[in-house]
Amino acid sequence: MTEPAPSPDDEPVSVLFTWSVVPGREADFERWLEEVNEASSRFPGHQGVTWLRPGDIQEGSEPRYHCVLRFRNGRDLSRWLTSPEREVVVRHLKGIAEEAEQRETTTGMETWFSLPGRPVLPPPRWKMTIVSFLGVYPCVLVFQLLGAEHLGELPLPPVVRAAILPMILAPILTYLVMPWLSRTLRRFLYDRR
Repeated sequence: MTEPAPSPDDEPVSVLFTWSVVPGREADFERWLEEVNEASSRFPGHQGVTWLRPGDIQEGSEPRYHCVLRFRNGRDLSRWLTSPEREVVVRHLKGIAEEAEQRETTTGMETWFSLPGRPVLPPPRWKMTIVSFLGVYPCVLVFQLLGAEHLGELPLPPVVRAAILPMILAPILTYLVMPWLSRTLRRFLYDRR
């Protein structure tokens, strides 16, 4: 198995895994998913995992599952990938599945815009800009309508007041809005015509 490319230690990191499952062993692999998810979630810095199951499977072909694993930073991810706990869990896959493609590692904003089963190449920047605007604008608008007026009344230094919107907006965009938008607008983002 290929180890992920080095990534900065101070920013979120995502790794794309692709697993090729022996035909007829899908139920065993699904049970293994629960086991590996449980084990990885106990590790410091774990920020979630998304599994994409295969669609229609051609008879005789190996089903492929894709996994996007997110950690707080490269150091925490590396601890999980090299841990004895993960080694034990991966051993349980013998005869069920194996890693099918080289892992792809991304950091920063491009993790909002990634597709399983392909090299993780972000869409054109102009498309990411449009989708980012579609995510940011409604959040800022709601903040302006609901909270900005009251924020000015708080006895806080301007520097602290200015930090409140980004502190609220960053997690909302990262965990809710942008993953939803990137899935919803996938066709627009990745159409190379």
